[in-house]
Amino acid sequence: MLNDVEEAIRSVSERAGASVVSVGRNGRGTGFVVAADRVLTSAHNLRDDTTSVTFADSSNAQANVHGVDTDGDLAVLAVPTGNAPVLTFADVMPAVGAAVFAVSRGGHRPRTTVGFVSSVDQSFRGPRGRVVRGSVEHTAPLARGSSGGPILDAAGNVVGVNTHRAGDGFYFARAADDLLKSRVQELIEGRSPRRRTLGVALAPQHVAKQLREAVGLPAHDGLLVRGVEDNGPAARAGIVVGDLLVSFAGRTLASVDDLQEALEQLDAESAEVGLVRGVDTLSVTVEFETPTAE
Repeated sequence: MLNDVEEAIRSVSERAGASVVSVGRNGRGTGFVVAADRVLTSAHNLRDDTTSVTFADSSNAQANVHGVDTDGDLAVLAVPTGNAPVLTFADVMPAVGAAVFAVSRGGHRPRTTVGFVSSVDQSFRGPRGRVVRGSVEHTAPLARGSSGGPILDAAGNVVGVNTHRAGDGFYFARAADDLLKSRVQELIEGRSPRRRTLGVALAPQHVAKQLREAVGLPAHDGLLVRGVEDNGPAARAGIVVGDLLVSFAGRTLASVDDLQEALEQLDAESAEVGLVRGVDTLSVTVEFETPTAE
């Protein structure tokens, strides 16, 4: 059995090693070749519109950010990849207990480790605090600088993109599901997603309750509007500072995550927003522009 594990690690390392790169002058992150002259990495590895990429043969090139999804923590870099093979995504996602192999190049040091899927359908927060759902948790050991690198099955196909450490001994990876594949393809084509926003700054429920009680208003569940973007969707609908948002498109708002998820799932160009203004209950229609990729 140990011989089989050794052979599997060696095989995956040989298949994927030339396709995995380090990102940043000091190898602060990892990436891998997803198309000719295109490297996928985590968005949080970026510091500017350009970054250094070091390949398995120690050659170095300056890459430009070609497409970025900051909220999803993904970015595609444009950089000459030469003969480095393109890694392909797996057709089937791993289940709990499946063996996975992590290949990384943090600090310019190549590493291949093995572990097992410990959980699926997990979530974490991206660089700007937005919840990223549908992640795979696994136990393949990873050193600093491994984010953006792939986890692979025994055949060398990518089943996830390492993104976020989940405590001692565990790591979250963006699962290589249809949503991820579609988003990566957009980034490869140079199209960065633009997500729909309401155009407000919000306070969470517990702060809203405290502030309402402080001015003599009855406590009420909802998200308190602390700021309104000029000429944004909320402003055009008449939402003002001090309003308490209680529902969006029929969905009760208990947290900012609820609002963000409702915005992402909205398949229309308008939505009804329920709010409380002082002691009055109101409903307004918010009109949106259809979000497109830049």
